[in-house]
Amino acid sequence: MGYKILYKKELCANQFEIRIKAPFITKNAKAGQFIILRTDKNSERIPLTIADYNRETEELTIVYMAVGYTTKKLASLEVGDEIEDIVGPLGQPTHIEKYGTVVCLAGGYGAAPCYLIAKAFKDAGNKVYMIMGARNKDLIFWQDKMKDACSELYITTDDGSLGQKGFVTGVMQEIMDKETVNYAIAVGPMPMMKAVADLTRGKGIKTEVSMNPIMVDGTGMCGACRVTVGNEVKFACVDGPDFDAHLVDFDEVINRTKIYKDYEKRCDENSCNLQRQARELEKTMR
Repeated sequence: MGYKILYKKELCANQFEIRIKAPFITKNAKAGQFIILRTDKNSERIPLTIADYNRETEELTIVYMAVGYTTKKLASLEVGDEIEDIVGPLGQPTHIEKYGTVVCLAGGYGAAPCYLIAKAFKDAGNKVYMIMGARNKDLIFWQDKMKDACSELYITTDDGSLGQKGFVTGVMQEIMDKETVNYAIAVGPMPMMKAVADLTRGKGIKTEVSMNPIMVDGTGMCGACRVTVGNEVKFACVDGPDFDAHLVDFDEVINRTKIYKDYEKRCDENSCNLQRQARELEKTMR
């Protein structure tokens, strides 16, 4: 059974939102969990965080950036097309409780998974700050949704084209200076999450990060998503994806995520060559 794409929108450059009919997943989905999908029978399996869901309409929302071979292939699909298969919801949901003041920090594509997390913390009675960061204003999306999901929204851009110029950690420091923060969670690029962990270390702020390293089977059997947390080996797909930010070995994770960069580049080049050959063949047949 394929999963039909019901809605598609390009939120910003190479960043897409799609909604899929997925009754079994939406029935059980919670904030912080993810799915693994294949675009077709011969494609690789990739993990994507659940950005939103609607139990009544049974629609699953996924937001992704078309940067690798499979996400570019996913971006080429249109409304009415089908995704080969989806497995989920996977992973442990974000632990939600009433802490007091909560700060959600979203870097780039991390804004999508932060929506459900912020909403869940707000519904639990917390004061929730959301800090969204990106390189420039063209990469910021879902502002209206985020305003509804949190108590107060901040936006930062590297170039100052929208919101405050700088990084999410700058706003985080400002919030920490004016009031007590009880909990923080960061979702986004590894260097950004590492910076948040360094900022809150030793400050008495429970801090978690959502780890999305290389995943394959999503059930803990392959070991591809190994993460060292407090000198113990954990699997992001079954033990996470949320972990104590102050215990994660970020240097190890960052190095591991670079392992397949050359393979990905060659795969992209081969795909481009095949597309070019197909176009040339089409010209000869006219």
